[in-house]
Amino acid sequence: MSQELKYPFGKITIYSNYVIAVMNEGVTITPNLNSVLEDIAKLYFSNKNFVYITHRVNSYAVDPNIYFKTSKIKNLVGFAVVSGKKIVLDNTELESIFLNKPFKSFTSIDDAISWANSLC
Repeated sequence: MSQELKYPFGKITIYSNYVIAVMNEGVTITPNLNSVLEDIAKLYFSNKNFVYITHRVNSYAVDPNIYFKTSKIKNLVGFAVVSGKKIVLDNTELESIFLNKPFKSFTSIDDAISWANSLC
């Protein structure tokens, strides 16, 4: 069972113990957008852990400062990036420095989901 939430910057699909985010082409993800993830954590995962999976099918920018706020979400137990592009996966090494949570990159959404399930 899942629930899809649409925002001006992209869509987030809620599952039982993880979310999958697909951001829109050309957006910039900034720390002020972290409140959306905080709200999702409280509303959908108030008494349980979850993993954030970003499926990077579009090209967009991420301000790495967002990860300082994301690290403070207590029930967020992992962060996964899925992409078939080597440059995107290479950039995740830099991003992971800013997040104080398990952070992995994958080329397959199924592998990311398996990892998320292993953490929760």
